Amino acid sequence: MKYTEYIEHRKQGSFNFPIAYYHQTPISPRYHMPYHWHTHYEIMRIISGSFHLTLDNRTVTYHEGDVIFITSGVLHGGTPDNCVYDCIVFDLAMLMKDNHACAGTIQNIMNGKIRIDTFLSEGSSRILPIVISLCNVLSEKKTGYEFMTQGYLYQLIGTVMEEKLYEESVIDSVTVERLSSVKDVLTYISSNYPDNIRLEKLARIAGMNPKYFCRYFRSMTGRTPIDYLNYYRVECACEMLSTKKISIKETAISCGFSDESYFVKTFRKYKNTTPKQFTRKEF
Repeated sequence: MKYTEYIEHRKQGSFNFPIAYYHQTPISPRYHMPYHWHTHYEIMRIISGSFHLTLDNRTVTYHEGDVIFITSGVLHGGTPDNCVYDCIVFDLAMLMKDNHACAGTIQNIMNGKIRIDTFLSEGSSRILPIVISLCNVLSEKKTGYEFMTQGYLYQLIGTVMEEKLYEESVIDSVTVERLSSVKDVLTYISSNYPDNIRLEKLARIAGMNPKYFCRYFRSMTGRTPIDYLNYYRVECACEMLSTKKISIKETAISCGFSDESYFVKTFRKYKNTTPKQFTRKEF
């Protein structure tokens, strides 16, 4: 059984209220963000520390008080640095239901005619207070929070439109094709990480020769394909160890490591601790 999936496979909220809130601290199982993509939109709020975030092929370090807007379909991932942060993942289409006054603008955002700025708080001092209120409402979930949540999302988009915190974005077809090939590889890894995955297989999925694929994948993710695969497996192991009473050997096998000692060595490389020490902190 898999315990970690790329977010596109995860259910965000419910059918009638497709929005999820995550408060991330250094002890959270999903604290580190593997490179991934999803069909939802995402808002990140940096509460403290800093976060090195890569969107498609560009890496920026964000700091306390920054608000980042991640568009649907964008490849993203990153590394927190002594960071506490919030993530709100939502289906923008929820704001179109029976709302003819706003449907046109929301549809233009969804089809790419309007691309909301990534570094959203940089353009307006009004953005951060709205996002803080939104996070508080989602965290507390008091009676009526669904109304408040949608209200703050409308207020956020209204502020974006009023202060012109958006632009028209055109991506050339070659870039789109290459990004799509990387998404195919990430999806394959998420579905098959317990198996024996070879570089040649990943290169074939991407439609590239192995040498060029390694260079391109690293330029996009900051890691070689095999390094990323092991990193992802360790993230899966962390969530498994955090949610189940399971032995180190069982975890290693479930996450694609045939050798327990190699699993421990790899785990220490990425987490600076052993699986056993990690488990003691979690339970």
